[in-house]
Amino acid sequence: MRLDKFLQLVRLIKSRRYAKEACDRGYVFLNGRQAKPSAQVKPGDRIVLDLPKGLLEVEVLKIPKTKTVSKEEAKELCRVLREIRK
Repeated sequence: MRLDKFLQLVRLIKSRRYAKEACDRGYVFLNGRQAKPSAQVKPGDRIVLDLPKGLLEVEVLKIPKTKTVSKEEAKELCRVLREIRK
């Protein structure tokens, strides 16, 4: 699954457009490297969001099989490893 779509599905970023913009501006890292919106996400990957409101690091647990997920299902797709508010 594309990184920008995953960020939007698990509700880490409000919309896919904003997720793409965050990647383009260099705020999103996948496994320690700056990520493009089209990067493929798989279970076990670590995503770091270095946004103006703070730093968030998550681990991908599962990739959804459907195009939409409920709020409860979204919580099961990734695990927060570190969160630092600015």
